[in-house]
Amino acid sequence: MTAISAQAVKKLREKTGAGMMDCKRALGDAGGDAERAFELLRERGQARAAKRAGRETSEGLIALALDGAAAGLVELGCETDFVARTADFQSLAALAAETAAAHPEAQTAEALCQVERGGEKLGPRIRAAIGKLGENIVLKRHARIEAGPQGSAGGYIHAGGKLGAMVALATAASGPAVAGLARDLAMHVAAADPSPIALAKEGIPAEVLQRETAILQRQVEGEGKPAHVAAKIVEGRLRKFYGEVCLLEQPFVKDSKQSVQQFLEESAARIGEPVQIAGFVRYRLGETPAE
Repeated sequence: MTAISAQAVKKLREKTGAGMMDCKRALGDAGGDAERAFELLRERGQARAAKRAGRETSEGLIALALDGAAAGLVELGCETDFVARTADFQSLAALAAETAAAHPEAQTAEALCQVERGGEKLGPRIRAAIGKLGENIVLKRHARIEAGPQGSAGGYIHAGGKLGAMVALATAASGPAVAGLARDLAMHVAAADPSPIALAKEGIPAEVLQRETAILQRQVEGEGKPAHVAAKIVEGRLRKFYGEVCLLEQPFVKDSKQSVQQFLEESAARIGEPVQIAGFVRYRLGETPAE
C-alpha cells in the first residue's frame, strides 16, 4: 500500500477545499498520484453536485468583464449570501463574465459552460466549486454586447454585486474620457432601469405606439377634456411614456435637467468625435428575465 504523507494531503486539501480524509482516501486510491487524486475528487465532487442540483439558488452575484469594445455580464446563482461573498465564488463569477465577453459564439448558458479557458471548461469549474463550497451553483444567464469595429464598452456593478449594467459605445474616439462616459451611462442604466422597448423613440414599433396612443386617448376622453386640450394631454403623456421605455429620452441620473440624449451629445462635443450607444444590458440578481 502506498504511503501517503501528511504534506501531500495538505497540498491536495488546499487545492480542492475537500476534507482531509477525502483527500487522503483519494491519494490512496490514486496510488499517491496527486493529479489523479485531484481528478478523483473532482469526479466525486460532481456526484455530490448532482444531489444539490435541485436546490434553490436565490443568492449569487452579477459579474461584469470588459474586453476592449466588448463586455460580458453574467448572473451566477448560489444558495446563500455567505457563499456569494467568498473569494472562490467571486473568482468563478469573474471568470464566467470574462468568458462571456470573449466568446460571442456562446449564445446559451450551456454553450458558455463548454468554453475552455486556462485549459479547463467553465462547466467543470462550476461543478468543482459546487463540491468545494457545498452549495448548488448555477450559471443563470449571460449577455454580451460589442460596439463594432470602432468603439468602447463600459459597465457598472452596484449593491455588492446585486445589480449590474453594461453599455457599448460606437465611436472613433478612445481613452479615459470614452471609458468614463460608458461607465456613467452604465450607472444610469443600473439606476434608472430603462426596461426599453427601443433606444430612441423613433425605434418604437408602430403597433406599440398606436396601442399606447389609443389607450391614452381613451383615458383623456374618460376625463371629459375638450378636444383641443385632450390632444395636448395625450402628447404630454406620450413624452412620459418615451421616458419610460426609451433610454435616450430619460432624464440623466446625474443631472435630471438634461436627457440622456443631451448628455451624450455634450459628451461627444467634449470628446471631439460622434458617439452613439450601440447596446446596453441591465441585470438585477433574482429577477425574472422578460420573455
